This record gives sequence, C-alpha cells and structure tokens, in this order.
Amino acid sequence: MADEIKNTTENTEVTNDEEVIEEVTEEAAEENESTVAEDEATENTNENGSENSESEAEKKESKLVDDVLEIVESTLLTVFVIVMIFTYLLHPVNVVGGSMKNTLIENDRIFMTTVYGGPHYGDIVVINNDMAYLLDENNNVVERDITGSPLKECIIKRVIAEPGQTLEIDAEKEQVIVDGKVLDEPYIRATVNNAWEAFDYPITIPEGYYFVMGDNRRESSDSRVSDIGLIKKDQIYGKAVLRYSPFKNFKFLLF
Repeated sequence: MADEIKNTTENTEVTNDEEVIEEVTEEAAEENESTVAEDEATENTNENGSENSESEAEKKESKLVDDVLEIVESTLLTVFVIVMIFTYLLHPVNVVGGSMKNTLIENDRIFMTTVYGGPHYGDIVVINNDMAYLLDENNNVVERDITGSPLKECIIKRVIAEPGQTLEIDAEKEQVIVDGKVLDEPYIRATVNNAWEAFDYPITIPEGYYFVMGDNRRESSDSRVSDIGLIKKDQIYGKAVLRYSPFKNFKFLLF
C-alpha cells in the first residue's frame, strides 16, 4: 500500500513537472512569437520609414527641378520679349547736332519706334538721308544725287507738311503756312527767317513725300536745302517717342 501511494505521489509529481514544462514551453513560444512579431513590425517600420524618406527626397528633387525649369522659362520669355521690343518696337538713337534745339539737344538719347501710324504733322522722325528729292517746274519729283555731301547721313527732324498739303514759307514775315493757315509752333527755338534754295514756294507735297524742318529753324539744314529736300516715306526709319537720357530730362515726344 505504501508503495502504491509512493508511486502515485511520484506520478503526480511527474505529471505536475510535465505540466510545468509545458507551460514554460508555451510561454517561451509565445514570447518568441511576440519577439518575432515585434521584429517584423520593426522591420516593416524601418522599411516604411526608408520608403517615406526616399519618397520625400524624390518629391524635393522633383520640386527643385520644377522650380529651376520655371525660372529658366521665365528668364527666356523675358529675354524674348525684350529682344522683340528692341527689334521691332523700340530702337535707341543718339542725337547729334543742335538742329532740334530746344526740344532735343546734342547727346540726348531717345527711343524711336518703327511701329506707328503716319507720320503726321508734328511728329519727330529719324531719317536716312541717302538721296534728295526736289520738284521741277511741273511739280514732278526729281532725284538729286548727294554723294559726297556732309548731309548724306541719318538726320532727325519734325514733320511740317504731309502729302497733298500746300506749303508756303514767308521769310519776311517769319511764317510757315500750310493750306493757307499760319502754323502755331510752340516747339520752335526761333521763327524761320530763311526759305533757303531748294524750292520756289508755294509747293504742293507729292504723295508719298513729306516736308521736314528742325525746331532750331535758323540753324537747321532740313527740307529747305537742296541736299535734303522732300523726304520719301521709305527714307523714314521711325518716329521718336521718348527721351530717356539724361534721366532728369525724361520726356515723351508725342505731339
């Protein structure tokens, strides 16, 4: 009987030991699973973090490239607009001589436009005086070769009479008369006192030609002299619109 009890006790202890071992094993397994899960979660977190960092870096790089391209595009557009303006719209011109005093004086810098209507009376124009055009007794245009003349150059004058208008210069009364009306000329430095020798007045300006004069009437070589005469429209480079230098004398040259 004692042996049975002893055996039973031993069996019970063995069973208890097995249960303890099982519990310990299960706990260890659970801990291992938990550790593995944590490791996997950590790895996933690291991977996601790495992916996010790479994604953010790519976004920053893409934004930088977009910004650079936008700056380049804006710069090229600005340069293009400026080139177009100074090629087709505005051209800088340096004034030489004193024939346009006091409106323009020597070394003034102006902008000339090649896009304009006209020209019309009062407009200041830049002219390529490569040929002089005069009138015969029948009011027909004749060419005068001015090769070797000091006036064969680029000149700047004011339009006084347009095609179809009749012009008279009365030197004694110091008047310029267009279509029977004495011009009111607040822009001139002094009244005209010489008709010079190019024409016998009155004259009618032929189609496609203009009569021009300097504002400094008594010291201006203009349409009154035979080395300039009438100005053909094709000789006109453009119309003066703005004096930009010296800056203190900044002025729009619109009449």
